[in-house]
Amino acid sequence: MGGRVLVVDTSTPAGSVALCEDGRVLAEYFRRLPGTHTDWLLAAVDRLLADAGTTLGELSLLAVVQGPGSFTGLRVGIATVKGLAMAAGLPVIGLSSLELLAAAVPFARMPVCALLDARKKEVYAALFDTANGLPVPLGVERVLPPERLAGELDGDILFVGEGAEVYRAFLAKRLGARAHFAGAAFQLPRASFGGRLALAKEAAGEAVSAAVLRPVYIRSSEAELARKGGVAC
Repeated sequence: MGGRVLVVDTSTPAGSVALCEDGRVLAEYFRRLPGTHTDWLLAAVDRLLADAGTTLGELSLLAVVQGPGSFTGLRVGIATVKGLAMAAGLPVIGLSSLELLAAAVPFARMPVCALLDARKKEVYAALFDTANGLPVPLGVERVLPPERLAGELDGDILFVGEGAEVYRAFLAKRLGARAHFAGAAFQLPRASFGGRLALAKEAAGEAVSAAVLRPVYIRSSEAELARKGGVAC
């Protein structure tokens, strides 16, 4: 399987859209500016397609980050991709923001721990094996305090993501020489790392219709917590 894939990530206050062909990145739009994702997303998609001289109908697949991350950001990205998919009759692949972070450090010789700051003194976290180039999950994605995460980690760990930067001093002190950190360029998920992932998932039969695509929040929203009397899932 191959062809051109449009990948969208709006899981953090930053955002990106990438156009990939057979796993290669043709073009990417990335921004880390004030404003909402609705301000720029559709315009960025139109610009990428125009620059590449292609149309939505000529794509083979769409991919979008389902979570974890910003509740509002995820809804904007998924709603946009659903609209595009339904208009063009394209299948969709759901990606993880933590997977995208891990995909930025392929062929690592140690487990990769992808972290995003979940606020409230917690992180979204997941461990991956990237030794063969693409991230393979070594467990489920969770939201938890960094102190609890650090207590569960064995051996050398390569941390990646803005959560790793936020808690870098703590992790370095707690794990000592076992803690390794990817560079500052790998703090945020980038849509350009999703092209190969999307094709691999399509080959594994994970493409779905836009109608069934849902956000993956991991943690309940403030409204849900209020309804439950403050008890998190």
